[in-house]
Amino acid sequence: MNWIIVSVIAQIILGTSAVFDKMLLKKGVFDPLVYTFWLGILDLLALALVPFGFHGIPFLVGMEAFVGGIVFICAMFYLFASLHKSEASKSLLFIGALTPLTTLFAGYVWLETQISIADYIGFFFLVIGGIILFFVEEKHLRLRVGFLALASAIFFAISNVLTKSAFDQASFVTGFFWVKMGGVACALAFLAFPAWRARIFSSSRKKDTQEHHAPYVLNRVYAATGSLLVSVAIFLAHPALVEAMQGLKYVVIFLASWFFLHEHFRGKVLAGKLAAMCAVGAGLTWLAVASYAGNIPVDANRYITWGVTFSQKASRGLGLDWHENFRAITNDLRARNIRLAMYWDETEKTRGTYDFTDTDWLLDESARAHAKITLAIGMKAPRWPECHIPDWARDFTAQERESALLGYLKAIVERYRSNSVIALWQVENEPYLAFGECPHRGEQFLENEIALVKSLDPSRPVLTTDGGEFGRWYKAARQGDMFGTTMYRKVYPRVIGPTFGAIEYPLAPSYFKLKEKIVRRVIGDDTKPFLVIELQGEPWGDKPIQEMSDEEVRENFSPEYFKDVIRYAKETGFSEYYLWGSEWWYWQKIYGDPRYWDIVRNLSSNRLEP
Repeated sequence: MNWIIVSVIAQIILGTSAVFDKMLLKKGVFDPLVYTFWLGILDLLALALVPFGFHGIPFLVGMEAFVGGIVFICAMFYLFASLHKSEASKSLLFIGALTPLTTLFAGYVWLETQISIADYIGFFFLVIGGIILFFVEEKHLRLRVGFLALASAIFFAISNVLTKSAFDQASFVTGFFWVKMGGVACALAFLAFPAWRARIFSSSRKKDTQEHHAPYVLNRVYAATGSLLVSVAIFLAHPALVEAMQGLKYVVIFLASWFFLHEHFRGKVLAGKLAAMCAVGAGLTWLAVASYAGNIPVDANRYITWGVTFSQKASRGLGLDWHENFRAITNDLRARNIRLAMYWDETEKTRGTYDFTDTDWLLDESARAHAKITLAIGMKAPRWPECHIPDWARDFTAQERESALLGYLKAIVERYRSNSVIALWQVENEPYLAFGECPHRGEQFLENEIALVKSLDPSRPVLTTDGGEFGRWYKAARQGDMFGTTMYRKVYPRVIGPTFGAIEYPLAPSYFKLKEKIVRRVIGDDTKPFLVIELQGEPWGDKPIQEMSDEEVRENFSPEYFKDVIRYAKETGFSEYYLWGSEWWYWQKIYGDPRYWDIVRNLSSNRLEP
């Protein structure tokens, strides 16, 4: 059951109930003390749930729930007291703004489970909605109800975390029963004070009170339904998130007060309330989308194909013998799915003269190892500076450079289209991602390159790629037969890196699952293969990787963190992943730290084989 749906229904019920409460209180039918007393007594309705799953629980768990119910009644008393002093659309706003924050703090101190980054974003919008509603009111009103509202918010927070803690250790029915029995006990305790007892009984004998008994009881039963649903939502989710949904309740109160109680709003107050409605709507939408993404199923038992990317240019940059590096990948790691890159600036150093020596050797070694090769071709290829342009083409116009590039691609495809070790062509690398030292591209450059490759070799599929976190995907995904995304957990942005260092993207695995579903819907293709073409397997810092100290490496990308990256990737639901960093693992291995290499070697029983 989705807690968001439950909570939305609950807040609509509680919002309309609160407006009716105000109608009764305005008529002087009940004072806050009497109203709270009967609210607590009506908690006896929880006895009706006993046949549906009540069982014994440890004494301390039961006491948590019981005390949570007592504190809840105290919170409701202060809420009714504040409601009694102002208009319905105004008196609850301070409580609505404060309760999610106090509950978040109390939950951080008391509860083991905390909310995720995605939930924090939705929480932020919902709370902002409540804060806007509060601050658009007149200052004297805020001061008048401030103390009562603050007390109510604190008591609500304590009740929420005690209730959630009990729910975490007991069934819903059992925990809910003891919470409500705590409320009944608190209400009965009111009778111990003679002055309070007199107010309660004298109120029940008043003629106008008797006339409104039926509406009051009906409204309390109606509100009890909302309260039950709130408890269900707290059972299912973090109480701070459930309390943040109060923003919706106050939107309901605002609308109902406007239309039914004729409370008038204009100017900045009206503008503020409309802005708050937008913030609440944004928060609800965000949480709904995040919840949906988190519930997209992933087959934990699916077969996963693991591969690696290898760059002879990167291997040379580390001072390695790249031939030995590649042989270790095929022989020791037994990688059978390998992405190789052809670099324009190395293959065509002189215009029209091609040097295929390195690529020929790599493909021959791959054939010997029975590997399948994805060959990345184009101006933009894996590894910095991303665009590998020969010196003779650097001063060309965009049109001249694109024309020269097509001639280069033609030479490559014509040479290797009969080579069976090549499984697919990757045309350009992240062509639409603004990253790297790249010139302006001509119009439809990617379409033109793909059309050329397919005209020369219609037998092989074409892979297109894009950045995982910020790439838009759909432009590249539309054009290829297959689509590959990157996946980096920890990066060093040049803009903020000098101040904050390497940062970890606050994205759950569900982000990639949801993004895939959205893009598939946009491009209208549910069957096109989607894979991870670059899965981070090396640190990203403020200096070349070979210049990082051991301490910097371990802090940025420890072996344990590498394992966590792989675990994270599996949870995104793809079935094919190409690990990034094979040159660095080998460099680490020959200089005394084989842990990264061994993690990949022991990654799965198929040992990187298809």
